[in-house]
Amino acid sequence: MITLPPVLDPVLQELAQHGRPRIVGGCVRDALLGHPSDDIDIEVGGIDFDGLESLLKPFGATDVVGRSFGTIKLHRSGEQFDFSLPRRESKTGAGHRGFKVNPDPYLSDAEAAARRDFTVNAMAWDPVAGELIDPLGGREDMANRVLRHCGPAFREDPLRVLRGMQLAARFDFELAPETAELARSMQDDFGELPVERVWGEWDKWATRSIRPSRGLRVLQQTGWLAHFPEIAALVNTPQEPEWHPEGDVFEHTCHCLDALVKDLDWSAAPAEKRRRLMLAVLCHDLGKPSTTERVEKNGRLRWTSPGHAHAGIEPTRNLLARIGASPRLLPFIEPLVQYHLAHIDSGSTPPSASQIRRLARKLAPATLEELLTVMRADCRGRPPKDDPETLARLDQMAAKAEELAVKDAAPKPLLGGRDLIARGFEPGPQFGRVLAEAYEAQLAGEFDDEVTSQTWLDSHLKHTKN
Repeated sequence: MITLPPVLDPVLQELAQHGRPRIVGGCVRDALLGHPSDDIDIEVGGIDFDGLESLLKPFGATDVVGRSFGTIKLHRSGEQFDFSLPRRESKTGAGHRGFKVNPDPYLSDAEAAARRDFTVNAMAWDPVAGELIDPLGGREDMANRVLRHCGPAFREDPLRVLRGMQLAARFDFELAPETAELARSMQDDFGELPVERVWGEWDKWATRSIRPSRGLRVLQQTGWLAHFPEIAALVNTPQEPEWHPEGDVFEHTCHCLDALVKDLDWSAAPAEKRRRLMLAVLCHDLGKPSTTERVEKNGRLRWTSPGHAHAGIEPTRNLLARIGASPRLLPFIEPLVQYHLAHIDSGSTPPSASQIRRLARKLAPATLEELLTVMRADCRGRPPKDDPETLARLDQMAAKAEELAVKDAAPKPLLGGRDLIARGFEPGPQFGRVLAEAYEAQLAGEFDDEVTSQTWLDSHLKHTKN
């Protein structure tokens, strides 16, 4: 049984007197999976477009957003619902605009389902009879956690491969072998896709996944990983088995991503933060392919990747541009990649208060809390290896950052230009130098409040004059 908003009841009852209303698409899939969905689409057969519009008007404001697509938005009681006619689609040219769409109110339920992408998205719900309409076996595929294409028309839109990538990650599904084979034959069609449509699918992967590795494995299974060479380079890049028993860097990255989504700091975060953290973990080891080497250490040969954190900045930039991510994400993601080994770089002892403050400054606008989330995912992405010592160290860093009030932002300077003006200084080049020295002293812990900052400034200026 699919529960619908009560405000829809009279609308659907009226439509059923004249045509064939069906709840379609992702909301049916989500309801059967027990997931909430605000996106309710109603497809109405047996009525032409003008008839549909006239039936909807008494129930609220209507907005014809696509007559050629047979789509009308109904605004009712503060909610919005999409109504459309069943339609036929045919490929007429390259690109996402190379389709001819013909609304056809007399398509059967089976014919209407066949134009959809995957069987789990091709189920419909008859809201009047209270019955599931499933001509392509979507419910069985859903029970088996399988993404299977609806038919040959799948090949007409290459975006459907990327849709499969994010759906697999969002619902922990596998791609059916025949669907993977069809997707492999579509590899050359990737160039038809505008980057904004590519990003639309990657963004869903980054913000809604419950098992993000599934998405990367779909790309690998279909050969589409080649379109994202920065990730593809991780495959077969070796790691030292003592520290990484899970396998190559691609396997490690998959495990790290799956560990991330289990972290409460990720799952409870708003979408903007989830997006940044997911992409940071995806990119954190992109520098390993260019830095990995076999060296002799302590009398034996080992795999090592010196400098890979810094080397990862350029491929991170390249990958984010390739998938269409906003450039505004870069200032957040780059420092999380560059400093994801900061807990190791500080040596055998936990970072000092001064190191914690300086790290918070280097990360901005990203935060220490975000970096620690990335570090935990990195640590937990090495099964079956368990590393309680590193996790304990990260907890120590988090506690110290909390104590220093720098977990969520870099320390704010306690001294500013007004303090120099109060001592008779005129604004000029000296301002910047003195304030930079003051901030460094603050980070080093030489003062930590208003009173001690003023004392430090007086002493520093006296010493400078002398």
